[in-house]
Amino acid sequence: MRKELLHRILEMIPTLIGLSLLIFALTRIIPGDSVRLAAGTDATPQQIAALTEKMGLDQPVYMQYLKYIGGLFKGDWGYSLRTQHNVFQDIKESFAATFELCLMGMFIAIVLGVPLGVLAAVRNNKFTDHLIRVVSLSGIAIPRFWLAILLQFIFSYLLGIMPVIGRGAIEPTHITGLWLLDSLLTLNFPAFFSSLQHIIIPAFSLGIASAAQIMRLTRTNMLDQLNKEYIVAARSYGLPNNLIINSYMLKNAFITILSIIGMQFGSLIGNAFLVETVFGWPGMASYSIAGLMYKDYNAIIGVTMVIGIIFAIINLIVDLVYGLLDPRIRLGK
Repeated sequence: MRKELLHRILEMIPTLIGLSLLIFALTRIIPGDSVRLAAGTDATPQQIAALTEKMGLDQPVYMQYLKYIGGLFKGDWGYSLRTQHNVFQDIKESFAATFELCLMGMFIAIVLGVPLGVLAAVRNNKFTDHLIRVVSLSGIAIPRFWLAILLQFIFSYLLGIMPVIGRGAIEPTHITGLWLLDSLLTLNFPAFFSSLQHIIIPAFSLGIASAAQIMRLTRTNMLDQLNKEYIVAARSYGLPNNLIINSYMLKNAFITILSIIGMQFGSLIGNAFLVETVFGWPGMASYSIAGLMYKDYNAIIGVTMVIGIIFAIINLIVDLVYGLLDPRIRLGK
């Protein structure tokens, strides 16, 4: 396992370098003068030249890229044209909010998707199965931002039971940056319930499409396991149906389900931007959108690299969990 872990980590390096090269090239061909936009309309040519030199944009493109890669591993992701701060520090401040939203969205997706997928498979071709399939298809088809606005209208405007904007009315002491966890670690229960109340609807809006995907894949894999020989043998021994479903079928089907869970969590980071914008969630969305508006090269590259790194880490974790669930994979058989 240690050898496999090292091998996968080494495989991540050229992937991330390729991603950085691609996004670096794309940012350089976007039309417009980012330095003039950041300096303002009243900036003098001398001020623009000074800012260009400060940001290193007066150097050849290949030198800019090599300098960026050199600083990437040291936490120096370049300075933002808009905030004049290190991009790494800017993203560090906003990433925790996005990560917490995605964690809660993934939790909701798993809690809804796996049990409903199992129920649909067990009740195959019955009313419950058809209803769950319609719900899953609707969850995939409904745009996240539209669902977010609809839930805002229902729970905030009509019912008045849920807040609309922000992460919480009480900010806990910062330890991890995750308000729910920090409030529990400091035993600040008013902050915990306030944070929980603020995150439920945004997380549900974000996670419902992933729940639908997990639901459909769970149903399909459970049906594949239904008529296999070990299930027939277990039933012939008179084992309880719940034991067969939960201990045998779901365990074997979950290996494939795990892959979609990992991919869906990675996609949540990218899809969170629309939900964050609707709910005024102080995550990476506002930072990245402002970066696009200002043609802030380093900010755009930094946010993209964070998403790419998360995808790579999640794939690594999923592969390792595969080995824990199935010894044949761990032993290379």
